Amino acid sequence: MADVALNKVNKIYPGGIHAVRDFQLYVANEEFVVLVGPSGCGKSTTLRMVAGLEEITGGIISIGGRVINDVPPKDRDIAMVFQNYALYPHMTVYKNMAFALKLRKFPKTEIDSRVREAARILGIGELLERKPKALSGGQRQRVAVGRAIVRQPAAFLFDEPLSNLDAKLRVEMRAELKRLHSRLKTTIVYVTHDQEEAMTLGDRIVVMEDGLIQQVDTPLTVYDQPINRFVAGFVGTPPMNFLQGRMAMNGRAYFDAGDFRLRLPESHAKNLAGWSGKEVVLGIRPEAMDMGGQGRFAGEENQIPVSIHVIEPLGEKMDIFTATANHPHIVARMDSRRELKPGSAASLHLDMRKVHVFEPGQTGKNLTLTKD
Repeated sequence: MADVALNKVNKIYPGGIHAVRDFQLYVANEEFVVLVGPSGCGKSTTLRMVAGLEEITGGIISIGGRVINDVPPKDRDIAMVFQNYALYPHMTVYKNMAFALKLRKFPKTEIDSRVREAARILGIGELLERKPKALSGGQRQRVAVGRAIVRQPAAFLFDEPLSNLDAKLRVEMRAELKRLHSRLKTTIVYVTHDQEEAMTLGDRIVVMEDGLIQQVDTPLTVYDQPINRFVAGFVGTPPMNFLQGRMAMNGRAYFDAGDFRLRLPESHAKNLAGWSGKEVVLGIRPEAMDMGGQGRFAGEENQIPVSIHVIEPLGEKMDIFTATANHPHIVARMDSRRELKPGSAASLHLDMRKVHVFEPGQTGKNLTLTKD
């Protein structure tokens, strides 16, 4: 296995479409890194440039310390697993998995050994004589992964490999990919638009938007300390609530939304010096709120008076859709064993330790992150 490095990589399509901008990333040997972002953000284009399926406009890509900018895809020592599996329909599972090795003129005994070992690892040994049309979606995906494993490449590239599977099978395959990575000690670069998939799989995740890297860090750091409003809103289900208001400083720091006012922690006040009277956006995750006096975060200066519009039961938890006069969409997630009714008034209590304050704008900077 090997490391993968991208140094100021750019991709500009005809017409001046800048799909990837100064992409800078180092993936360590045996690391599992996930590129995540909305459709059209440049993540698949980046992966295809690493694979050699797209020419780069500028920058340097290296695998294992070897610059591969001008190296043909077949000589890059990588294996790619696609969204649509890309299996040969007329070949058996065995022949699909063996095909790349046969082209490289590996001895038959080694081909057989590698194919059967990969099949054993993936639990598809009994499928080797079947053809793809006789397989389920999950089985086809395992075959596609097996075909990559037998090559024993320096790095694996996955391009949204689970997006064609149903929800239950996606969860199962996520766990299987995680186990596979742990067992094979592989270097993996993985692309998905599903932020839950990214959070569960990656050692680190790379959040992209409009061809730019927004944040690179461990999943929990990205979740707890989003660097800007885009990352905060993209990562998390339900997404973070964003409330418009102004900063007010009166010995202490307050967020004034017009129809309610919240006192911010002292740690936030230090970082918000100079923002008094200016427009800001307050962010709070749904699970960092509770209802009424029985709430986990009871207090006098962390309440938002709301009206309850919709209640969505989710088993142990439920999502409560609420509103104020100025903010028509505030979602709270809490224990489902509550007596709440749509149309009633309530009070949301916020865990102010988990509040973020952002500059205005879709990618406004997180002003509450601890400064060095």
